[in-house]
Amino acid sequence: MERVETPGASSAAGTNPRPRLDELGIGAGKYARGPLNAITDVPGVRIGQSTIISEKYNTGVTAIVPDQLTNERRHLPAALAVGNGYGKLVGATQLQELGAIETPILLTSTLSAFRVADALVAELLTTPAHEKTTTLNPVVGETNDGALSAIRDRPVGPEHVAEALASAVTGPVAEGCVGAGTGTTALGFKGGIGTSSRRVKIGSAGGDGAGAPAPEYTVGAIVQSNFTGMLRIAGVPMPAAEMLEGTTADTIGNSCMIVVATDAPLESRQLERLARRAAYAMRGVGADYDQGSGDYAIAFSVADPAIAPNDNDLSPMFHATMLAVEEALINSILRATTAFGPTGRAGYEIPIEEVRRRLAAAGATELN
Repeated sequence: MERVETPGASSAAGTNPRPRLDELGIGAGKYARGPLNAITDVPGVRIGQSTIISEKYNTGVTAIVPDQLTNERRHLPAALAVGNGYGKLVGATQLQELGAIETPILLTSTLSAFRVADALVAELLTTPAHEKTTTLNPVVGETNDGALSAIRDRPVGPEHVAEALASAVTGPVAEGCVGAGTGTTALGFKGGIGTSSRRVKIGSAGGDGAGAPAPEYTVGAIVQSNFTGMLRIAGVPMPAAEMLEGTTADTIGNSCMIVVATDAPLESRQLERLARRAAYAMRGVGADYDQGSGDYAIAFSVADPAIAPNDNDLSPMFHATMLAVEEALINSILRATTAFGPTGRAGYEIPIEEVRRRLAAAGATELN
């Protein structure tokens, strides 16, 4: 019988005994991590997840919900960067054309993306903000969890979308085998959901690069990892075939969804530049950008873009974004646990003690 779990962002996050990257002694780099080291460090951003686990399914949906979308504010500045377009990202063209999102961003399984998009629209049309709406652009990303789930059944439906939206909260975010990451694999290991954040100063309060102290902002990332290559952590190779003694996790498809949020007042053009850096960050952890990969990064701002910073001040934000995305991708693997699909395929968790040994042998923890 199908078992459905719906851990909220806070309730499940503290129950995972596997370490995050910072707990392995790897420093944050040039920019400090946020208090939660999660996308929820960005004010107003909530995460909700609905997880389906049974003999047939390892799948689910993850919702990124910005509270700044209200009756009065129907759009947030946003942008999309496509690393490789082999994917089924619902709502992509209007996102690119108008440089805005008008719904929460949902992540799920490839063949369930269309059901999830329909359910998201149905949910929103019942709210007071959309009682007269006649056009709405849902944004739903996906990766293929068909190695570990009966994907053709399209098991993610309206009830799971409703649960993900209703459970969306601030606070720590559940990672690994949860929500849209329940059945994914990455870099030869079990993958899943991961998150991280950075604090960064850009420009100056006066806008002229001098005088007043530079304001500090948060950039946060959440990822759904499902791609091939050879994992690197802090530059140290972590080959799955060696660490899993001759086997690797099974992968169908070869994709990654990245969502970046910030409270920096960036306009859509600047957010597109941010999203491109997010896609670049996949290479930092060893992605091979395979032909069949659907690699997408969406960036949005919860701030007012009317006071956007000068482009010359954005380099720290670019760097901080790449650091946050790389760490989120690594967390998605570190926090995941072994899972088996209905046909006997498996996604194997990365052996943490071997990770520790390799990092220590390389002196990686001594550099931070």
